[in-house]
Amino acid sequence: MSRKKNYMQHPIRYWLVLGMLLSGFGVVSARAVYLQVLSSDYLQSQGDTRHTRVLTDNSHRGMILDRNGVPLAISTPVDSVWAHPKTLTKERNRWPQLAALLGLNTSELSKLVNKHSGREFMYLKRHITPEVAERVMNLKVAGVALLREYRRYYPAGAIAGHVIGFTNIDDRGQEGLELAYDSWLRAVPGSKRVLKDLQGHAVEVVESITLPTPGKNLIVSLDRRIQYLAYRELKAAVQAHRARAGSAIVLDARTGEVLAMVNEPDFNPNNRAQLRSRVFRNRAVTDLFEPGSTLKPFTVAGALESGKFSPNTLINTAPGAIRVGYKTIKDARNYGLISVARVIEKSSSVGAIKIALSLKKKDMWELLKRAGFGETTNSGLPGESPGLLNPPSSWVKIDQASLSFGYGISVTPLQLARAYTVFANDGEMPPISLLRRDAPPSLTRVLPSQTVRKIRAMLELAVGREGTGAAARVPDYRVAGKTGTVRKLTAAGYVDNRYVAWFAGFAPASSPRLVMVVLIDEPTRGGYYGGQIAAPVFARVMTGALRLLDIPPDAPRDGVNKRMVAARAKGGT
Repeated sequence: MSRKKNYMQHPIRYWLVLGMLLSGFGVVSARAVYLQVLSSDYLQSQGDTRHTRVLTDNSHRGMILDRNGVPLAISTPVDSVWAHPKTLTKERNRWPQLAALLGLNTSELSKLVNKHSGREFMYLKRHITPEVAERVMNLKVAGVALLREYRRYYPAGAIAGHVIGFTNIDDRGQEGLELAYDSWLRAVPGSKRVLKDLQGHAVEVVESITLPTPGKNLIVSLDRRIQYLAYRELKAAVQAHRARAGSAIVLDARTGEVLAMVNEPDFNPNNRAQLRSRVFRNRAVTDLFEPGSTLKPFTVAGALESGKFSPNTLINTAPGAIRVGYKTIKDARNYGLISVARVIEKSSSVGAIKIALSLKKKDMWELLKRAGFGETTNSGLPGESPGLLNPPSSWVKIDQASLSFGYGISVTPLQLARAYTVFANDGEMPPISLLRRDAPPSLTRVLPSQTVRKIRAMLELAVGREGTGAAARVPDYRVAGKTGTVRKLTAAGYVDNRYVAWFAGFAPASSPRLVMVVLIDEPTRGGYYGGQIAAPVFARVMTGALRLLDIPPDAPRDGVNKRMVAARAKGGT
């Protein structure tokens, strides 16, 4: 009765309290509807911002394999240290420990954090060792975590450095095949959403937003065994003769595939501290040299094509010198009256000049152009030079004479090697390839086969006992080739104490399979002639390469080798 009385005495207060309760309930209900229904997406995004993060999901770059499947470039997983700048800023008391572990000082770390303030992501140290990664995580610094990346590793090291090239820290190709085929080899990263804990560490992958795509493998034409042989012998020759530099190339004569390409000085792509342009430049395709007497076979080929000469046509080279314009060109000695074939065997510049001056300038130029001089080989390697071959309209008499023995024209070692496939392949030239070919390529006819066979016989004489290239002979095999010795051209003109030694040849001469060019730049000890310096390198590499590829001998010696050839002919081993 008393409660009813109180109620009746204070009706306004009652309704006021009830109204306030109902209003509060309505507000709470409306807020709940707003938050749970109308603003659910916003709230979810705010929660995601505070507790999840989108990270890059990396994948590995494609491998580079030699023609037999041996890895030349592979990607290995490594960890990089990253941080959330805003979170890391709150952990200043931990900076000295973290900086010391990452090889930084505190001021460097401070500058790094300040530089990336306002961002969600920053690298602290990339590509660290597993030991350092473990110690970083054991510090448990808020906002610091690891990201899986990939580092390129080159098993062959310096042996194939110039051809394979290298990548930068972002796994992008910078030189060599790594750059030439970067779009093929490169992985496409994905992205993933991760859940983070209170310290900002990623603790769980919530979802994969986009899946990463690994790069595709690349099978190249190199044979790692022959590459090693060429590297070893070239390095030994450059060191023995105290030369400035050197290059060597081995081609498959029939397909144009590059089986080996080496340069000295070398560099190890695994050691990023040594990556300097003067070291990693691939001299075999970027540097130009006058080819010297290695060009004489093309002069003689043009002479045979003109119909004015045959291998037995006699040329009077007496008295061992000839004057053209204001210049006098001399032979090593007076060879007197010799045949065209002996011009190649003895490398007579006087004989080559007399032959060249009887030919039309345009015919000489067109032959050299067909052989690929004055244009790149389309190898695809970065920085390849087209060389220099001036048009015949600009030639004067001395230009035509000089060109006959390889002066006044500039070539790369790869260009010269490609040109010699013409002599090794019955007059046809295959396109150069640094990728393994699984089918025969289309060939370009440069010279008639009958002309080439005559030149090939002359080149065999040049490697004979009385030829300038005798040091290039290979036991049990017939070899054909040509030496070259060139005085270097400087700003002051040609100098007498700086030379380039060449040898270009192929084997077995009866059915050529391999073409090789060797260049030694500025030898300073033990001679400077191509026959002294470059020919022995050819012999040592070719000896090993022919046996590695199991190419049958075409000039076996008596005894054991003859029995081996007979056994093979009968199907034995």
